[in-house]
Amino acid sequence: MLVHMSAAIVDLTSPSTTPAPTNPPPADPPTPMNRFAATFAHPESQTLVFDPEAADVPVTVDVVIPVFNEQEVLPDSIARLHAYLGGRMPFTWRITIADNASTDATWAVSCQLAQTFPGVRAMHLDAKGRGRALRTAWSASDATVVAYMDVDLSTDLDALLPLVAPLVSGHSDIAIGTRLASTARVSRGPRREAVSRTYNLILRAALHAGFSDAQCGFKAVRGEVAKALLPLVIDQGWFFDTELLVLAEHNGLRIHEVPVDWVDDPDSRVHIASTARDDLRGVWRLVRSFARGQGVLPAPLHDAPPARRRPTLEQLVRFVSIGAVSTVMFATLFLLLHLSVGAVAADVIALAACTVVNTAANRRLTFDLHGRTRRVSHQLRGLAAATVPLALNLAALGIAHLAGVHGAWPLVFVLTVANVVASLVKFVLLQHWVFSARGGATSSS
Repeated sequence: MLVHMSAAIVDLTSPSTTPAPTNPPPADPPTPMNRFAATFAHPESQTLVFDPEAADVPVTVDVVIPVFNEQEVLPDSIARLHAYLGGRMPFTWRITIADNASTDATWAVSCQLAQTFPGVRAMHLDAKGRGRALRTAWSASDATVVAYMDVDLSTDLDALLPLVAPLVSGHSDIAIGTRLASTARVSRGPRREAVSRTYNLILRAALHAGFSDAQCGFKAVRGEVAKALLPLVIDQGWFFDTELLVLAEHNGLRIHEVPVDWVDDPDSRVHIASTARDDLRGVWRLVRSFARGQGVLPAPLHDAPPARRRPTLEQLVRFVSIGAVSTVMFATLFLLLHLSVGAVAADVIALAACTVVNTAANRRLTFDLHGRTRRVSHQLRGLAAATVPLALNLAALGIAHLAGVHGAWPLVFVLTVANVVASLVKFVLLQHWVFSARGGATSSS
C-alpha cells in the first residue's frame, strides 16, 4: 500500500485565529501524523504538506531528499525516484522533500510535487543545514527505516533495495553506500577522488573508523536507532552523517555497506575547502569527546551477553603474561634506539610504544573489554598509568649513572628490574582506574 500525502497545506507556526470553545473537545489520539506534527512544530520549521486522509497509514521506508535552492533539478529527480519506488520497492514507502531555507522557488515546486505525486510529502525549515533537515525529518518520521539520498540522484537507484533490506529485516542498524569498495563503479574527477580517500583515511587514523565511505549521500537507518543516536549528534551541516556513523560504531552498532554505481554531479554546490575545514574540526571535536568518555548511548540498543569478570588471580596471570611480552618488546626497542637517541629518549619512546600495545592487550585479554566504546579514554588512562614505570625507570637510570653503569645490556637489566617493581602498581591502576566499570567501561562483543 502506498501512502498518499498531498493536497493540504498546514502552517504549524502560525497562531490560530479561532477562539477556543468554552468546553474544548477531548484531545485527538496520538496517531503517527499527530506525533509527526508535534515533532516538526519547532522554531526552525514552518510548513508541512500532506494528505490527512492517508497520513496515519504506516510506511516501512521513508526516503528523505534534503534540498536547498534546487528548483531546476527537483521535479525530474522526484519523478524518477517515485517511478522507481512504485515499480521496484516491495515495502510501503514515502518520499519526504526537506527544504531547508531555500531562497528560490524550491518550496513552491516541492508543494506542487506533493500535490501531484501520491506518496510524496514536503516540509520547509527556516534554517539552513543538511544535517538539520535530516534530523528534523528523521526525528518526525514513523517509518521502520529512514533513508536519504542527494537530490541529484548521483547514486544508481538499483542500490536502494540492497541498502534498506538489511535494516527492514533487523540484520543491521545502519546502511551506507560506498564508492570506495573494489566493486563500486564511480565516475568523478581525480580531485574529488583524492579528497574523499584522504578524508576517510583521516577518520580511520583519528577515530579508528571501520566503515569505508563517510560522505556518500546514500544512507539509511532503522527508525529507533536514528531516534536514539540523533540526540548525541551535534553537527547540523555536512559533517552530520559522518558524526552519526562514528557514534554508531562507537556504540557497537552494526553498519552495512553497499557498493554503489555513482556519477559525479558537475553542478555540485559543495564547497570543498570550507567543508574540509569544518569536517576536520568535527573530527577533532569527536576525538576530544571520546577521550572524555562522552558519545555513549544512555542504554544499549541491543541485548548484550552479561559482562563476565575474570577472577583477580586469572587477571593477574594474564597481566603477567602480557607484561612479559611487553618487556621483551621494550628491551628490543631500547637496544635498537639506545645508540642513536641516547638512553633517556630510547627509554621514553620504547615505553610509550609498549604502553599502547600493552593497554590494548590487557583491555581485551585481561579485562574482557571489546569494541570501540571508551577505547581512546582507556588508552589515555593507560598512558597516564605508565608514568609510574617511567618515573621508576628514570630513577633507575639516574642511580645507574651515579654508579658508573653505562653499557647497553646492564642498563636493560636495571630497567627490567624497575619495570617488574612497577608492574604490581600498574596492575592495581588498570583494575581500579583505567578499566574500572565506574569510569564508564562496558563489555561488549
